[in-house]
Amino acid sequence: MQKTILIVILLALFCSCKQKNQEVMETKKTIIRKQPKTISFHFEKSKEWLAKNTDSTQIRIVLAINRTDKNNITKMDSILIPVDLTGDREFYLPFPLEIPYLKDINKIIFFSYSTQTFAAYENGDLIYTGPTNMGRKKDPTPTGLFYTNWKAEKTTSTFNDEWDLRWNFNIANKLGVGWHEYELPGYPASHSCLRLQEKDAKYLYNWADQWILKDDENVLVKGTPVIIFGTYPFGKPKPWLQLVQNPKALNISAAEIENTTKPFLNAILSEQKKREQTGNIE
Repeated sequence: MQKTILIVILLALFCSCKQKNQEVMETKKTIIRKQPKTISFHFEKSKEWLAKNTDSTQIRIVLAINRTDKNNITKMDSILIPVDLTGDREFYLPFPLEIPYLKDINKIIFFSYSTQTFAAYENGDLIYTGPTNMGRKKDPTPTGLFYTNWKAEKTTSTFNDEWDLRWNFNIANKLGVGWHEYELPGYPASHSCLRLQEKDAKYLYNWADQWILKDDENVLVKGTPVIIFGTYPFGKPKPWLQLVQNPKALNISAAEIENTTKPFLNAILSEQKKREQTGNIE
């Protein structure tokens, strides 16, 4: 009798583990991306290319590759165009699709100064990526570990009260630094903030977590971790122009992200545990 009960328990545990593994696999399968047959680039005249291409998905890829938006791309003479535009946007930008080192981090966002791109990860899987225009040489974006604080669908710039900033999410409260939607001229041009296309800014606005305040002066739980890293070669050609000669020139490896994250890992996991203990209440 005891032997029969033991077998039943073992079978139940086996089925439970198998079901959990299947659930994890099914979750992984929900991220389905279409990979282009080849990744290579060439230059074309901006207005000529736009005149003959009206596909919104392809235009969005080209905007990301040139780190710009619909209004500013028409001001450019030559732009980078992929030979094959049939893939998803992730394959044309430098962040890796998976980073095993991040598997214990529920949410994290990276901003790369050198490539002018960002990426959001959930437990090591790339969830979203796109272009950014960060701080100009005179007003550089600070680098290091930050956390998302407060957010506002619309706020006014502290530099100019005529500048309306949409989908603003603060990451450095005292410095007034955050990401928001604003024009992307195709190079670092902000007053230290992280400019994004509207669709990207709105996505991160809804995806990231706000801080939880204990009172008006003290933070109970910090928001989503944000790591800003790298340097931009001011005064030199835009780094992504190298892609014509070498399509992998800007690729960010999983090892690079691991080395960038390692000094902050304990702090990130500690803050994550605090959020889990509070029930993720905002």
